[in-house]
Amino acid sequence: MGFFNGRTTFLRFKVNGPAPRQFDDEHLARLADRSAGRSRIASADGVETGWTGGEHILDTEFDLEKNVINDTLTFDLRVDTDKLPADLLRAYYAVELKALAKNNPSGFASARQKREAKEIARERLEQESKDGRYKKRKCVPVLWDRLTNEVLFGATSLTQVDRLCSLFNQTFGSELECVTAGRRAYHLAEGASRTRLVDDSGPSAFVPGVSPTDVAWIADESSRDFIGNEFLLWLWYYTDVESDTIKLADNSEVTLMIARTLNLECPRGQTGHETITHEGPSRLPEARRAIQSGKLPRKAGLTLVRHSEQYELTLHAETLGVGGAKLPPPDEAADARGKLDDRANQLRALIETLDLLYDAFGQKRFSRDWETELAGMQKWLKREERRAA
Repeated sequence: MGFFNGRTTFLRFKVNGPAPRQFDDEHLARLADRSAGRSRIASADGVETGWTGGEHILDTEFDLEKNVINDTLTFDLRVDTDKLPADLLRAYYAVELKALAKNNPSGFASARQKREAKEIARERLEQESKDGRYKKRKCVPVLWDRLTNEVLFGATSLTQVDRLCSLFNQTFGSELECVTAGRRAYHLAEGASRTRLVDDSGPSAFVPGVSPTDVAWIADESSRDFIGNEFLLWLWYYTDVESDTIKLADNSEVTLMIARTLNLECPRGQTGHETITHEGPSRLPEARRAIQSGKLPRKAGLTLVRHSEQYELTLHAETLGVGGAKLPPPDEAADARGKLDDRANQLRALIETLDLLYDAFGQKRFSRDWETELAGMQKWLKREERRAA
């Protein structure tokens, strides 16, 4: 069960529709109706999708005991792709070409014979693939939390997101909205009437004269996902200048450290990117020089401690995707079911901590205090430049 053991990775999705009163046999029946392998109708690109029970790639049995844990519905998305082996295709091509060209006076195959050999080889391989021998199957864990009405998808890549959203809508009749940095900023701003400030925002000039007015990896002009890049840079600034502890809106505190990995990229798309791996990557001179040149963080390793519980993870800036999160261990005294329930609560606690931390930044970013805060960050960058010199 992907979300209930080991490290966990996920993107978050908001379910556009009412939250279920409870998960019951109807939800399991809907999953079973669209289980993997049941429908042989593939998409235009030849890829088949379906749900599995989560124990292994061929598990298509769903039951309340296994798939409903502490107000969450857990299952897997299976993606089946026909992947024809290139080496065998080349071998079939060579055999067919030799047979077609054996009587040629020149001893060489003609262009027509090459095309014919290629077509025959591919047809032979595609005929063989019909029994599934070349099918590549991959499962990605999915968790639907009834309490937050959010779906966690066990990946940080957007490759399979469209397949997830389409199949989820077909199964449950609800659309999914990816909770990216910009969209999360809107959601958090709604409660404080700050949505207009989010809508009017643009990339901040952390390095005047160098920071551009748009960001190369944000193709959509209406997107505010660059806020995620600014969030990671602000965390770097705050922990370096102010404190490693931030007070949150619920009066709790989170202690954090940038650790293990840091990915930085030029927002102009001109000077490339850097990936730094170190126990404290933000303290290295090359990392400081990178942000002084205008680069922005796109991914950072974080260690968070809140309510005496420690979390280790990698946070992706634009999607707010969580990679390789290490959660606190379950209570050893609990039984097997109790440990699963505890794991679900730890996932919720991690997401709540990240939301509160992001909101702490948002309260600065979308207020009159941001001009002062931005000036402080600009000064911080200049000071570090002189220190390096």
